[in-house]
Amino acid sequence: MNVRCAPSARVASLGMAALAFVGDGTKQLTLEQTAGPKRVAFSAPPPSIAFARDGVHLETQKEGRTIWVEPKTKAESEPAAAPEPPASNVKEADLVAALGRLAGFDEAAAKRLAGSRRAATSDGSALLLEGDGELYFFRAGRAEAVRLTSTPEPEENGRLSPDGRLASFVRGGNVFLVETEGGRERAITKDGGPEKLYGKLDWVYQEEVYGRGNFQACWWSPTSRHLAFLSLDQSGVPHHPIVDAIPDRAELEDTRYPKAGDPNPKVALGVARARDGKVVWVDLSKYDGTEPIVARVGWTPDGKRVCFQVQDREQTWLDVDYADPDSGKVETLFRETTNSWVNVLIEPRWLGDGSFLWLSERSGFTHVYRYDASGKLLVQITSGDWEVHELADVDETRQLIWFTASRDSAIGENLYRVALDGSGLTRLTQGGGSHAVEWNGDRSLFLDRVSSVAFPPEVRLCDGSDGGVLDVVAKADVKAIAEYGYCRPELLQIPARDGLLLDASLVAPAAIEPGRKYPIWLPTYSGPDAPSVADRWNGDPWTQFLAQQGYAVLQVNNRTSSRKGLAYVSRCYRQFGVQELADLEDAIAWVGKTQPWADVQRVGISGWSYGGFMTAFALTHGTAFKLGVAGAGVYDWRLYDTIYTERYMLTPKSNPDGYAKSSCIEAAKDLSGYLVLAHGTGDDNVHFQNTLQLALALQKADKEFEMMAYPRSRHGLSSPEQQWHFRKLTWKAIRERL
Repeated sequence: MNVRCAPSARVASLGMAALAFVGDGTKQLTLEQTAGPKRVAFSAPPPSIAFARDGVHLETQKEGRTIWVEPKTKAESEPAAAPEPPASNVKEADLVAALGRLAGFDEAAAKRLAGSRRAATSDGSALLLEGDGELYFFRAGRAEAVRLTSTPEPEENGRLSPDGRLASFVRGGNVFLVETEGGRERAITKDGGPEKLYGKLDWVYQEEVYGRGNFQACWWSPTSRHLAFLSLDQSGVPHHPIVDAIPDRAELEDTRYPKAGDPNPKVALGVARARDGKVVWVDLSKYDGTEPIVARVGWTPDGKRVCFQVQDREQTWLDVDYADPDSGKVETLFRETTNSWVNVLIEPRWLGDGSFLWLSERSGFTHVYRYDASGKLLVQITSGDWEVHELADVDETRQLIWFTASRDSAIGENLYRVALDGSGLTRLTQGGGSHAVEWNGDRSLFLDRVSSVAFPPEVRLCDGSDGGVLDVVAKADVKAIAEYGYCRPELLQIPARDGLLLDASLVAPAAIEPGRKYPIWLPTYSGPDAPSVADRWNGDPWTQFLAQQGYAVLQVNNRTSSRKGLAYVSRCYRQFGVQELADLEDAIAWVGKTQPWADVQRVGISGWSYGGFMTAFALTHGTAFKLGVAGAGVYDWRLYDTIYTERYMLTPKSNPDGYAKSSCIEAAKDLSGYLVLAHGTGDDNVHFQNTLQLALALQKADKEFEMMAYPRSRHGLSSPEQQWHFRKLTWKAIRERL
């Protein structure tokens, strides 16, 4: 089969035949080349290049050696000798040597520990290392490292005070302080354990509030005088068993997991005084009855006040608070509200005069605001129907900030500069695509690492003042394009039924025969503010394989996943799936009307996690899809955790109709098309019971479907063998059903 995209067919339908197919290759991809060790890479990084340590030259590789290049003249030179690091910084060689002198350590063990989890003092002069459940300390200039702990119970969540005199850690659910000189320990709390955690997050707080895998719940003050920490009492949180049926005698993993409507862990915020361990509890009594969530904890730069954020259980508001570390008295600076939920965005970005920068979605779009230390609004720095994504940097001397945003493209990532008073807004990155920037020492130049659907990754040297491109200094060499050809996605804006333009991408079949119809495959996630479509290079060989096999690949950012702003995303509020499905159906109908080769009677959809829910929802609440391959989906939102679910859906008691509308299990009798379900049996995030309950409902409704369980896998498929099995399962379903 010649996989060259058919120009004559695509000129009429897409109007971009010359851009649709790249390369002269006619080799056919095999399924094995889409995953695993035989995977063909349709992407590659550009040659290594970065600003050198002098902040002036570019550093790159040439003929196997490192060279420096003067950015404007391109003159090459040998790298200058590395300056000796300040005496206060730890040298890796000294660290390894010191660890190697510890009893029971050889060089290999010392290197492993040196590469383990570490925390540093504010000046970098000392390190705390955490390895094999024990803590170790090393200070620059010392010949010896110190083993701080040696107990049968493991120590975790180690944190070093900024001055390096003390380390905090958690053992057995309690917070301890240990002196780094002498090793004297002090227990800050004493009644911790499996039910009550101090200084350590429970499952739902780490997953939904502070970030997956982050169980840290201790925060040192900048002055090292106090340690703030959370207490989480999960004694009222229901248990959820996860069964590993592979051993001869099945093993049970018991977790505390609050599902929508269940009790959350009860939270408290404590502050320990470093010199004697005395604990003061922050007065949260003003939040009695709201089942508060303490969403962020930090300190003011002078260390005199804890600065923390509190939300109600359903996250309809967020307070920014100060607490006095000596009395626990609380002062609220301001409260954030919106017309739906309030997301936790950032902690305050403190400035030298005591004021701070803050991101808020109060207008329906994320923008930058400046407050004084008392919480008085000084100025709204950015505004408009677009989103600020991240504060990149601040130059207080020049009164400038840099940030990434979607001002010119919701599917791109661009860098902008604006004055702290809101004047002089300037876009620095040029052209389409998604950009990431690295500055030189004086910000006169930057490297722009960019790609788009139109071109693979490249690195541009740009003028720091206006972003003008001075040179393209590196380009990715994607060899698979010449060997196999490449069908490039086309970016589209598809009108929904209400006229809103939905960002989408479409990869047409590689060869289109006049008069022939081709099926459509729609991979999706569709979760709140989590887009599937981005203007960056797509190196996915699975997409290219499907195009070669005669399938179109359509992806759509429905408005709720669009990253266009809360004004759009909040259309999923109180009713997961409803708006998302309407937008996907509108996109399919548009493709059917505008692309003469598109067969809208043969459309498949797939996704994992929220995408798995969306897949099953599409087949139980609509008729546009002939096939769905759903992985690890939440098939009734009463089965998912409190903090994520209630943010968007409120509690089941507050919103029973919304939960009913969003349930795939309740709508199982309405299944249209063929559904393939896949799930890891050890999933501790979206529990396997979701798939089992949907399977039972489908059986009761006498519906034909398919189910595949993956033993021991968590929320993703854990082994290459299982990933390959799922790929084959998906391809089999596509061939048979589409």
